[in-house]
Amino acid sequence: MMRDQSGTGFPEGFLWGAAAASYQIEGAAYEDGKGLSVWDMFCRKPDAVWNGQTGDVACDHYHRYREDVGIMRDIGLRAYRLSISWPRVLPEGTGAVNERGLAFYDRLVDALLEAGIAPHVTLFHWDFPLSLYHRGGWLNRDSADWFAEYTSVVVRKLGDRVKDWMTLNEPQVFVGAGHYEGRHAPGDRLRFAEILRICHHVLLAHGKSVQAIRAASPGRCNVYYAPVAQVKIPASSSPEDIEAARAATWSVAARTTWTNTWWMDPVFFGRYPEDGLRLFAGELPEIRGGDLEIIAQPVDFCGVNVYWGVPVRAGAGGAPEVVPHPVGHPITAFEWPVTPECLYWGPRFFYERYGRPIVITENGLSCRDWISLDGEVHDPQRIDFTARHLRELRRAMAEGAVVNGYFHWSILDNFEWAHGYKHRFGLVFVDYPTGRRVPKDSARWYRELIASNGAILGA
Repeated sequence: MMRDQSGTGFPEGFLWGAAAASYQIEGAAYEDGKGLSVWDMFCRKPDAVWNGQTGDVACDHYHRYREDVGIMRDIGLRAYRLSISWPRVLPEGTGAVNERGLAFYDRLVDALLEAGIAPHVTLFHWDFPLSLYHRGGWLNRDSADWFAEYTSVVVRKLGDRVKDWMTLNEPQVFVGAGHYEGRHAPGDRLRFAEILRICHHVLLAHGKSVQAIRAASPGRCNVYYAPVAQVKIPASSSPEDIEAARAATWSVAARTTWTNTWWMDPVFFGRYPEDGLRLFAGELPEIRGGDLEIIAQPVDFCGVNVYWGVPVRAGAGGAPEVVPHPVGHPITAFEWPVTPECLYWGPRFFYERYGRPIVITENGLSCRDWISLDGEVHDPQRIDFTARHLRELRRAMAEGAVVNGYFHWSILDNFEWAHGYKHRFGLVFVDYPTGRRVPKDSARWYRELIASNGAILGA
């Protein structure tokens, strides 16, 4: 257990980081032997992405990574969460390795380590190889083995230097938005029975990837993954409302991918939640003997992406019911509610249930940022948002939740999936026509925060 030895509420060695994802920042979509991903395909669909924008160039991080690592070093990041493009490494998804693509990540990891920044590598952040999609994609049970093969290639190359690995990012989103709702790549709208089949294959892929990481890593490493937390927050401090929020956080109450336990109970407990099994009866996929043992490979941390929470109170008979936000409640540019207490209740509930050290693998907001007349980018709302959330995280830690790190989303403004370049989440402004980087006021504030190990948050 990490203990606070600094008097700031954050332990010595707390991981202050920032995050990004391959398709959102790298560009070089057709360079150096890279294969196509489902996002390369999806961006060519009419009206699929805002203003017809693509990740072809994005932030051009593929060519400007040294500059970006220099900015990370100047901010004082202790860790950087990156993702690897599966089709950049294996253009067909399996088989022949693209050494030029793999070499990019080799150079990036070396640059990070030279800058004193620990790389936390996510193996899948949504850019699924198009060739494998044509072979059935996640609907094909073989997808778990494809992912394990890819994992082995990457870990054999980078595992002598990378000690922290994440398997999958936000399966609720790439399955739900991508295969059920059709608003993300690959743009499918499948029946729910097929969605549950995909869910099971994705969880198998996670488990087999964990096995592959452990087998290929030359030394001790940490392995976890990063679902998006569906946090319910109590509408009041009453024990009844707290229990209602806890119950709602852990319930499967609708035919949706947007749950916690369907994605996490199999990983941590080796079983699917009973309420989900009842609700989805008749639509469940084939679950073979040994599948749940594979899925439940031991993981070191409980990673969660946390952006906002839903207020809940105890209704009739104590049953949870959602409480609407009051008129005029603050929202981000993405129109997500601003609910700092999600970073208290989320870590508290997740640590209580799963008993693993929490890592906040993403937290941040979209603002309408631009370069001001003075040449700077002033984003006081991002600073205020982050400070409020981190105060709540510190409170959760003070009350017993073990939290090892916090990754701000994101380091750079970038391609926000179906929203194109409409949204700016970065600590660093990117002028897309020129590629110029301008650290925002929040980047300088974050540098002070890291240097003080959270002390500037005040009481």
